[in-house]
Amino acid sequence: MGQAEYDLLWGEPHRNGRGRPAALSRERIVAEAVAIADAEGLQKVSMKHLAERLGSGVMSLYRHVPGKDELVVLMYDSLMAGPLPLAEADNWRDVLRHWGLGVRDLFTAHPWALGVATGERVMGPGEAGWVDAVIGRLTAVGMPAELGLIAVLTVDCFALGAVRPEIGGAGSETEYFQFLTDPAIRARYPNLAPLAEPGTAAEGSMEDYFDFGLERVLDGLEHYIESRQ
Repeated sequence: MGQAEYDLLWGEPHRNGRGRPAALSRERIVAEAVAIADAEGLQKVSMKHLAERLGSGVMSLYRHVPGKDELVVLMYDSLMAGPLPLAEADNWRDVLRHWGLGVRDLFTAHPWALGVATGERVMGPGEAGWVDAVIGRLTAVGMPAELGLIAVLTVDCFALGAVRPEIGGAGSETEYFQFLTDPAIRARYPNLAPLAEPGTAAEGSMEDYFDFGLERVLDGLEHYIESRQ
């Protein structure tokens, strides 16, 4: 990722001015690509498939989007093109809790986006708008902006890792550690083996573990803030 991706996200959309006004738009192309990725996976997004869905010629798409790699950049940022969808809060801990849960909701709704988020990329206007908004909420309840940015990125990093098992198809600890039900395999992992014993495996969902971990991250931030005062 580099200057080309930056220009794509932050520059004015390029449109060929010749001929009649185009029936397509960058926004329509990106929205349709997101719909395909949500329903079929990112690997199913191709310029040919997209053109078929839009009832257009493939070459018409290139008037608005240089190619699939660039399209994915636009798709990801479009997921955050709107107001921050988080409830208002009157303390920093609730603001960050809502932020962490909001990040989780984004990726459970669009699982394909996690690989984009954790890869090399440029921050676009949609994502920047969300980060700016949550920092604004933190400063409104008394947290300095510099610390707010660190806190937001800390919670964001936790959420990106913690949501992975959930969107990977593991709905509970029992499912995630299903391999332990095989005695031959279980014997190779003596420290994990107790999880397979009757009555010892937690019955919570991956969402429960996400909530637990998020609260411990917030505990750590709270301890840090208190130690500075």
